[in-house]
Amino acid sequence: MSNEQMLSKNALSLDLEKEVEKICDRLQELLAKQLKRRGLVVAVSGGIDSSVTAALGVKALGAERVLGLMMPERQSANETLPLSNLLAERLGIEQVHENITGALKSVGFYQRYDEAVQLTIPEYGEGWKSKIVTPNVTESKGFNLFSIIAQTPDGDIVKKRLSLKSYLGIVAATNFKQRVRKMLEYYHADRLNYAVAGTPNRLEYDQGFFVKNGDGSADVKPIAHLYKSQVYQIAEYLGVPEEIRKRPPSTD
Repeated sequence: MSNEQMLSKNALSLDLEKEVEKICDRLQELLAKQLKRRGLVVAVSGGIDSSVTAALGVKALGAERVLGLMMPERQSANETLPLSNLLAERLGIEQVHENITGALKSVGFYQRYDEAVQLTIPEYGEGWKSKIVTPNVTESKGFNLFSIIAQTPDGDIVKKRLSLKSYLGIVAATNFKQRVRKMLEYYHADRLNYAVAGTPNRLEYDQGFFVKNGDGSADVKPIAHLYKSQVYQIAEYLGVPEEIRKRPPSTD
């Protein structure tokens, strides 16, 4: 393959009909012959990856055999639940809502998270919001370091570079979310004799950008071979709502 072919803007273009058919055939085969499960549980977050995974499940198995599991908590973005509901209604799948705030409180997530942030922003506390910002590797000329952006209850913005201890503490605490959610996914899968569908795309899968024993655990991973741009192609092909396709990526 020439360099021109490798760098072509069409290099990642899919034959969408053929690709969707291949994924659906594989899902049907896995559930019927290997897993011997009746349907799929998909943790729906209102994001593109979980939406495409759910849509592929419906295409392969029918809406009556896909469960959309919504698991918000008090840090979830305001649009997460409305977009999740929009997808479920568009696909015609059953919805189950499990608010995981109580479970996260019981394992001390919110306290541990706040304490980790306070290593960098001592005044951080009740009513504040925050998110980790990844470094821009295309602009950096030195070490790539993570920062945190926090918003005070009054709306003021504070941005600081994270220390390693603070960064690791935030990540360790945040991983509680994915692990609690995975327990609930498997609870509903077991009661229905369904399989759990994972939602990582190829970039996340190749780089290990998922939580061990959290969102990295699943019985099937329908989009793990697809790059993000290809996931968007399939989203449009399957009629995933435009509001979801235009939503900026989030960690919900």
